[in-house]
Amino acid sequence: MLSLVQLKVLAAVARHGSVTEAARELHYSQPSVSHHLARLETATGAKLLQRTGRGIRLTPEGRLLAGRAAEIVGRVDAAAGELAAQVGLRAGRVRLAANASALITLVPEAAGALARDHPGLELSLFDRHPVEALDLLRRGEVDVALVFQHAGAPLEDEGFRFRHLADDPIHLISRHPGDRLANHRDSAWIGGCDRCRAELTAVCGAAGFTPRIASHSDDMVVVQSLVAAGLGVATLPGLALAAHRRPGVHATELPGVHRRIHAATYGDPPDPPAVTAVLAALTQVAAPARTGP
Repeated sequence: MLSLVQLKVLAAVARHGSVTEAARELHYSQPSVSHHLARLETATGAKLLQRTGRGIRLTPEGRLLAGRAAEIVGRVDAAAGELAAQVGLRAGRVRLAANASALITLVPEAAGALARDHPGLELSLFDRHPVEALDLLRRGEVDVALVFQHAGAPLEDEGFRFRHLADDPIHLISRHPGDRLANHRDSAWIGGCDRCRAELTAVCGAAGFTPRIASHSDDMVVVQSLVAAGLGVATLPGLALAAHRRPGVHATELPGVHRRIHAATYGDPPDPPAVTAVLAALTQVAAPARTGP
């Protein structure tokens, strides 16, 4: 039996002529798109795609089904839109997990927009690190996870769909303006959560040394207080600095180093109208450059 997800994937591939571009539009991984296409070929018993060098093209059967798929998906999307407009998002609850810096900066502004545009929508918030947030999302205990990932690290591919919201620059936090990583090869460092420590190790590794982590804290206020007291140096993202900035410390942006901020959902699209509204609000507030210190 054909599924709506499979038809949506085929329509996107036909529209872009590329698995990569289709995956980007649908917020899927490339292997996930290929998997859905393979399942669709099995279900239909027809060869739908042909490889041409580095690209692909649809077979006559693929073009026929893709045309129908676009029509079906369009009708379903229209129906969902009409229903959402009819309901007007007068009711609905979305559970969102995010780490502290996002909860202090991005989320309140998005929540304000939602309260204005969709007053019947209830937003429940959970303060969680990315790994914990994704675990809650996988288990169905939250509907959206707002997570960060070091720019060089791969995204998890276990049924998650990620929407890139913004790039958040990383800063060296020390007691000296215009400081450099190279000045702190032998300094004590303050590390945070597992993902933060991995990020710190990667950043320092690119500068040619391994940081000596002497203190541990996930709290942006504590980290800056420790730096101000001379107990070490640290790195913090722009969102954390926008949330709290302590006198007596200096933030030096590290060129070319940033985190990628994503809103994650789980399972096959489409998302419920209330979740779609939350994602739209987060995308809107994250669009301007608000991650500077």
